[in-house]
Amino acid sequence: MDLGLRGKWALVCGASKGLGLGCATALVQEGVNLLIVARRAEQLADAAAKLVADHADSTGADVIFCAQDITTETGRAAVFAMRRDFDIVVTNAAGPPPGDFRDWDREAWIKAVDANMLTPIELIKSTVDGMAARGFGRIVNITSSAVKSPIDILGLSNGARSGLTGFVAGVARSSLAAKGVTINNLLPGAFDTDRLQGTMQAAATRTGQPVQTLLENRKKTIPAQRFGSPAEFGATCAFLCSQHAAYITGQNVLIDGGAFAGAF
Repeated sequence: MDLGLRGKWALVCGASKGLGLGCATALVQEGVNLLIVARRAEQLADAAAKLVADHADSTGADVIFCAQDITTETGRAAVFAMRRDFDIVVTNAAGPPPGDFRDWDREAWIKAVDANMLTPIELIKSTVDGMAARGFGRIVNITSSAVKSPIDILGLSNGARSGLTGFVAGVARSSLAAKGVTINNLLPGAFDTDRLQGTMQAAATRTGQPVQTLLENRKKTIPAQRFGSPAEFGATCAFLCSQHAAYITGQNVLIDGGAFAGAF
């Protein structure tokens, strides 16, 4: 299936590894030009080089990178100084740490909301009017399955990402929808990423159980009996960005191997 994206420009955040890199990979395979962003310069440069060697050389896509913290005003300014207009924006930032809500002070909450709610909103605000003027735009926010099924130790993430979900539900149904701009959220469940390993390590520290035991027990709670891969997550992201998904907006797409037991 031709996704109709060749020659488009995408901004993909948190793209040096994990789900962000999975999305960048799927898009560049479709001939999408990329500006990828992450904080760690060496890791980001390696990811860009691999994207070029494995995919961009054959598709003719450009891959540029900007080592910045997208959750800061300075970081966003640096990104938009490199390129102002994008057809696709994939928002993604590291989730806040797990823990007990009794231990989180105001600063912890503000940091979580800033990274996982306000930063995506700022990126949306900075790009959607240009998309609307050109008649095509795709915003995909990587949030979490915890938005639908909250996890007790991820209260900071539950709260901040739910705020973004409420915002998107409104703005996606604004006048932007009639101008070819869609805004959707991708809700990952348990994927084989550093984030999952970190969560399991925290649980191991709290319970005294080995990390590997916790990982195997977690797999057993998933009907698919495995963790997801960044590649299959990226493929879903690329479809939502495609010309074929033009009638999909304001949605929360859950990708969790069937772990969420609800009918809706």
